Amino acid sequence: MKSYKVLLRRTALAAATAALFSASVQAQSISDSARTSPRNAAHVHLLQDGANYTQFIVKFRDGARQASSAASRASVFNTAAAALGVSLREERTLSVGGQVVSVSKSMGKAEALKLMNELAKDSTIEFIEPDRIMQAAMTPNDTRYNEQWHYFEATGGMGMPAAWDLVTGSGVVVAVLDTGITNHSDLNANVVAGYDFISSSTTAGDGNGRDSNPNDEGDYSGGYSSSWHGTHVAGTVAAVTNNSAGVAGVAFNAKIMPVRVLGRGGGTTSDIADAITWASGGAVSGVTTNSNPAEVINLSLGGSGSCDTTTQNAINGAVGRGTVVVIAAGNSNSNVSGFTPANCNNVVSVASNDREGNRASYSNYGALIDVTAPGGETATTANGVLSTLNSGSTTPGTESYAFYQGTSMAAPHVAGLVALMQSKAVSTPATVESLLKSTARALPGTCSGIPRVAPW
Repeated sequence: MKSYKVLLRRTALAAATAALFSASVQAQSISDSARTSPRNAAHVHLLQDGANYTQFIVKFRDGARQASSAASRASVFNTAAAALGVSLREERTLSVGGQVVSVSKSMGKAEALKLMNELAKDSTIEFIEPDRIMQAAMTPNDTRYNEQWHYFEATGGMGMPAAWDLVTGSGVVVAVLDTGITNHSDLNANVVAGYDFISSSTTAGDGNGRDSNPNDEGDYSGGYSSSWHGTHVAGTVAAVTNNSAGVAGVAFNAKIMPVRVLGRGGGTTSDIADAITWASGGAVSGVTTNSNPAEVINLSLGGSGSCDTTTQNAINGAVGRGTVVVIAAGNSNSNVSGFTPANCNNVVSVASNDREGNRASYSNYGALIDVTAPGGETATTANGVLSTLNSGSTTPGTESYAFYQGTSMAAPHVAGLVALMQSKAVSTPATVESLLKSTARALPGTCSGIPRVAPW
């Protein structure tokens, strides 16, 4: 029976959005009926669901009387406004041409489109655009966010702030199949019910076998302290963010489903396969069906060898149910073809890059790698990945934070990114994998040709 380990790279210190998210919000074109009108010469840009509009930019064609006559422009504006029961007022002329026009009421997307179509009936108008509100790229106010280089630095980070302006993961569940989870104020609000799939009471360390309590009781073994690995991974996926405390998560409005599969000494293929099935909404004998199936599964675990049929079948079932399976590539500085489950089919296999944009020295590599993501290197502590943790050396203590390194830390960056993608527009696992790879950027350092994921 194969035993799996967490893919945390232990050191002496550790032991003692076509693109994923477009660079502009997707444009809303003028309606087909208006587009085909011979009097329509307008272009409608960037109307967003949920946004409100109070100003528009109207550009008349060069040479048209209205271009130089305020009275003529007012006549056009008044005619369009009367049709909708509002009033329009010209505020000023732009240096690049066109007039800023305010409307007497705040308009949602549908009303704004009606107004723009009404204005577009005048053939002297070259284009109409909403005068959108621009804001600085979202930066969380969490007190240790500035230490999370893996989110915002250009060289080794992911470029998350601009993506967060568009999507934050709402409505998506990410199952973290790991050591379980500990009580943490920077996680609790984003955690939904999970399960403990460890069959052995000895491995579980909780006095029983499988149950509905996924709490991490500690995985201390062989002279190592408990890693609280699942808590660290969960924080990267979806730590509570903008709470003026602690750290941020990649998909901070997503939910974490903790599924315990690793305990003292690791975890078994059979437990992990059942957990993959259950987390994705499949039936597991003796376990109540998961009523809240995960759109994404993160597996920051693995062992050496080929992909076994049991694990592959579980993965195939999950993917068939629409769940994206993200797996850490392993930390042996070897070809990933010899490490499972990262070498299984139908998965997103994730290697690790360091802060300088190189493939991390420990990270596995090879043709089966799909993308890299920040995994850090803690020879310098601050160059690791900062996330939620627990202070206990064996059993749970108080909540804490720590820098870790490993492909275990890289994978949840991608799982969080997939959650952002799925919250924007649900796609099949194959489409998600294709988008991740097609929008990835080349690493600036040494990486054996593996691209780094890029949400923006």
